[in-house]
Amino acid sequence: MNWYVSVLKNYVGFQGRARREEYWMFVLVNFGVTVVLSLLQALFGIDQVLTSIYGLAVFLPTLAVGARRLHDTGRSGWWLLLNLIPLVGTIILIVFLVQDSQFGNNRYGANPKEKF
Repeated sequence: MNWYVSVLKNYVGFQGRARREEYWMFVLVNFGVTVVLSLLQALFGIDQVLTSIYGLAVFLPTLAVGARRLHDTGRSGWWLLLNLIPLVGTIILIVFLVQDSQFGNNRYGANPKEKF
């Protein structure tokens, strides 16, 4: 949960690097919240209001942590645009996001793994 809150606090921080753990814990909690909100909507017969509001609220933090994760692998955050290519782009982006951090410093900053 700490990773999720730290990403939300740094919601417009597109600079720097994000560890795999930070990115994937954010994605996991984000997915869990979305599932719970969807169940509540189905239970109470509400249209997609809750998930839409939540999606808008976490849109910028999701982009920011994705860009920082790509920075950690030595790639530009612009690679997130691969999501616009159906299926193939998403698969390539997932491969980039699961790769290990680039060793040492890179042009985006110090390796966050070396801080711990």
